Amino acid sequence: MKIRDLVLSIVNASLYALIGIATTFGLFAIIVGGVRFWPSVFIPAVFAEVFGPVVGGLGAAIGIFVSDMVVHGNALVSLSIGVPANFIGFYVLGYIAKKTRRDSKILGIAAIVLQFVPAIALLYLYQIGFLDFITTIVFLSVATLSAIGIAISIAILMFRRGSYVYPNEAFAYTVGLMLGSLYIGLGLWAYTYIARLSIAAVPPEFQIRAPFTAALTWFLWTYYTEIPFMVYLSPPIVRAIEIWMKRYR
Repeated sequence: MKIRDLVLSIVNASLYALIGIATTFGLFAIIVGGVRFWPSVFIPAVFAEVFGPVVGGLGAAIGIFVSDMVVHGNALVSLSIGVPANFIGFYVLGYIAKKTRRDSKILGIAAIVLQFVPAIALLYLYQIGFLDFITTIVFLSVATLSAIGIAISIAILMFRRGSYVYPNEAFAYTVGLMLGSLYIGLGLWAYTYIARLSIAAVPPEFQIRAPFTAALTWFLWTYYTEIPFMVYLSPPIVRAIEIWMKRYR
């Protein structure tokens, strides 16, 4: 591993942890089933896209571990779930962003469609009464908002060379975050069958042998509360860094 990548990973981890901790103890201290509201997700997304999958994945893994130790202090849960979920998600994000064509319309369309794939689980949870109507509508609205942003960007790209969110970016954000969110949902659920999920914010009924509906809820909460921050915050920061790097390279 290059020294440059190591330094960038540490910077990534520091920003990710600091802003994440500030969010948790600040205005947006929202926690569902032990999983925090996490807008700082856009930070490792930027590092992964600009500097590569290793920088994005390693920085996110270190950053989430530091923030977990400050917030709940359960190292085993963090190392078995939070750390690998973040590494996998942002490594895949960076890999896709680096290895695919920026203007691929197919990837853009795939990203739009994928926004609604988790809605299958969402509608199932609503149908069985596990989620209320308001929560279901909010999550569906987030999916629609993300899809609209991507669709507008693709339309803009068809008429001029630049765009707000490039298709391969949207696809990378979507697949990377979906994999990470799925790992978190299934990981927390599986953990309850091995040991007690002893985190204060986790309801007692989810701490031991949680129902599979809990896994779906963790997955949906993580994905739908984070994807808008990637789609709308990461691209302009990436553009700014790219312009700066070209100017001073």
